[in-house]
Amino acid sequence: MIISVVIPNYNGQEIIKKNLPKVLVAVEDAEVIVVDDFSADDSLKVLDDFKHRIKVIKNEKNLGFSSTVNKGVKEAKGEIVVLLNTDVSPEKDFLSPLLSHFKDERVFAVGCMDKSIENGKTVLRGRGIGSWKRGFLVHSRGGVNKTGTLWVSGGSGAFRKSIWDRLNGFNSLYSPFYWEDIDLSYRAVKSGYRVLFEPKSIVVHEHEKGAIKKNLYPSQIKTIAYRNQFIFVWKNITDLDLQLSHIFWLPYYFLKAFIKVDIAFFLGFLSALIRIPKIVQANAEEKKLFVLRDSQVLS
Repeated sequence: MIISVVIPNYNGQEIIKKNLPKVLVAVEDAEVIVVDDFSADDSLKVLDDFKHRIKVIKNEKNLGFSSTVNKGVKEAKGEIVVLLNTDVSPEKDFLSPLLSHFKDERVFAVGCMDKSIENGKTVLRGRGIGSWKRGFLVHSRGGVNKTGTLWVSGGSGAFRKSIWDRLNGFNSLYSPFYWEDIDLSYRAVKSGYRVLFEPKSIVVHEHEKGAIKKNLYPSQIKTIAYRNQFIFVWKNITDLDLQLSHIFWLPYYFLKAFIKVDIAFFLGFLSALIRIPKIVQANAEEKKLFVLRDSQVLS
């Protein structure tokens, strides 16, 4: 089985120095591709030190997470593609437990046990759960004692390339970041494939050093998160009762945002609204593969 590792990078020169050597040890002979998203720091100089072992792809402009990862996966030669963010460092033996699941041809993706460093504490992440609540998909961290998951993180997981290509990978509607991995996993499950969580595949994730928090204000991040939450619902939810539930609860959210003076909510909604034509187009294409109802996916 041929394995490729794809790492998107944006202004991550310091974290690359720290984590890339660990990645190279952990993945052994796997193909390693780093896609630089038009960094303004010295990332390319740092990557040049590893040119004997990795392939570097340079974006000519900043494309955001989804498009950058898609570019790397397109170039990957492996049957299985492992996605790692620059702020993620895998333990030496993380790969074998991940790959064992791909003997089942229905398996699209397998997520890692994510030891997330948050405010000086370690939080175990990697397994995602979700439910339909008040007109939206509400996702949260699940317990790590089960292998079933609603989604696999785009920063620490393995994906079957043939199915990735069939699903057209991450949707760039979510650029620059957030919800693209939930969207892809949800579409995969709704299309009849399996996504799993592997607790024996361990990575360390230093969230606070990642590109998002380093390069954007909290208000910008919040606006994008709201926008992408709307995009997800409008693009993927096809059960009529859930669609009506979403419409029913919208006035509640508008009133709540108005009372709290949550400007990011209104900006996020408007930003999603102007993308309606692209959302409708994406829905028309993607739903052709759906074989399950939303209620079945979320059960």
